Amino acid sequence: MYPITIPGRVITLRELRPDDAADALAIIGDDRVTHWLSFDSRDHAAAVAMIEGAVTRAQLNPRTEYYLAVADPEDRMIGFARLGLTGHQAAKLGYAIHADHWGHGYATDAARTIVNYGFRELRLHRITAAIGPDNAASIAVAKRLGMQYEGRLRDHVYTNNAWRDSLLYSILAPEWNAAPG
Repeated sequence: MYPITIPGRVITLRELRPDDAADALAIIGDDRVTHWLSFDSRDHAAAVAMIEGAVTRAQLNPRTEYYLAVADPEDRMIGFARLGLTGHQAAKLGYAIHADHWGHGYATDAARTIVNYGFRELRLHRITAAIGPDNAASIAVAKRLGMQYEGRLRDHVYTNNAWRDSLLYSILAPEWNAAPG
């Protein structure tokens, strides 16, 4: 299934394109954003490589991930959302929004949209999210999606010159399918 476009409530998820590199750099090159992610800020070359890699992986058959641009109504990339397929009917959820667009519900809409796609179209059974313990905004997104706290992964990622724990959240297809809306 390539290319795909998935409309959300206020954003659209679409395939990443080579012309997204500058917008990607504005996200993954910003310490305000990467402080909360599992990797350090990246430079222009790394942003281009990230986009090129995602475009290549999107065309694999079978597809191993859905790494999509979060686009505003003008089709400008303001973030990304990702489902990395991790085994039998399972995926890891990830997302990030440009810091200038925080607080408008874009992360919630992007995460809800890609999780819904994962359960409805990909027929996943389980989706997890590993979130830094201090990332209150992302924890709130996980809870709004109906994800449940499973536990703490100690020294899970090395970022910003230190090991960091992650809090593991998950949701199962029967829970998603039973949720209103």
